Amino acid sequence: MQNYKIYLTPPPAPAPTPMGFPRFQGEWRVGREALRLGLSSPKLLRAPRGHGEPVLLLPGFKAPESSMFPLRRLLRLKGYKADTWGLGVNQGNVEQYVEALKPRVVEKADVSGTAVALVGWSLGGVVAREIAREIPQYVSTIITYGTPVIGGPSFTVGARSYSAEDRKRINQLIEERNATNPIKTPIGIVFTRGDTIVSWPACIDRHSLDVTHYEVDSTHFSMGIDPTVWGIVLDRLYQAHQAA
Repeated sequence: MQNYKIYLTPPPAPAPTPMGFPRFQGEWRVGREALRLGLSSPKLLRAPRGHGEPVLLLPGFKAPESSMFPLRRLLRLKGYKADTWGLGVNQGNVEQYVEALKPRVVEKADVSGTAVALVGWSLGGVVAREIAREIPQYVSTIITYGTPVIGGPSFTVGARSYSAEDRKRINQLIEERNATNPIKTPIGIVFTRGDTIVSWPACIDRHSLDVTHYEVDSTHFSMGIDPTVWGIVLDRLYQAHQAA
């Protein structure tokens, strides 16, 4: 029995709100998720295997590349050619990262002979979305968790790291891109109402053409080792392989 909700159309949500300081006490469930991960390992290992399909993992804002290592290990065990992005800590330079990663995605697709799956946590998911928007022929699927779809950083605790002018510019750019060039690549969006880092309504995608939303009982930080999230990632990767 699955322990998450699936929405084939965007779920109803209130308007996103600016976030205050994160409630870290409510965010950190690492102990609980580590226990659940151990109990769920047999089920994850029984999930369908990949066949060398390339996967690129992108960390969240201010997160080190190593934050994606546990998921990378699982994906490699499951037969995927999973790599982290190679750019170190995510400093929030979305446009710069998109330009840096597009050639790498094209190269991985050319070498493997198949399009690349992009998995992004929080701001890493924003980068993944923009790569797919610009070079859709090289991206098989996008999977994001805790990723703001609208407002850029405006509805995240990272908002104060950007000037008001930059937040306005980013928001306008996102609105323009969503209106004129919606993402066509299949997207799996994982969100949680327990997120105190990103306003969860900002994670709901009403613009892209092929989106499935997954609601989990998690937090922004614990999604990184949440076995439910990992199971969704494996399922979406398998679906992408079947559709290829």
